[in-house]
Amino acid sequence: MSVRRIVPNINSADPSASKSFYQEVLGLAIAMDMGWIITFASPSNSTALLSVVASDTGDEPHADISVEVADVDACHAAALMRGHSIVYPLTDEPWGVRRFFVRDPNGAIVNVVSHKS
Repeated sequence: MSVRRIVPNINSADPSASKSFYQEVLGLAIAMDMGWIITFASPSNSTALLSVVASDTGDEPHADISVEVADVDACHAAALMRGHSIVYPLTDEPWGVRRFFVRDPNGAIVNVVSHKS
């Protein structure tokens, strides 16, 4: 499996309320803002990211982390083969990603995602 990046996801009632903290206190830039999710990135380290996700949108549970992989289908097959709990099905999302959520052995929910080409 080829992991491209790992991003922590912070659950929030109001993601936009986080903007001033992450921009002004930590100096992060907004890499993506879809309203219900805002991803902040370090201007000096493109792999240093975090996302703030609205807790009241979508049908899926809150993912604790996102792991971007080269082949989401292979990861999904591996998770199923090993009996891990899929808590959000393999889905092609309208914003250009293919993903699924799986529960890790510690109970954390992992969003496994690939960008569609």
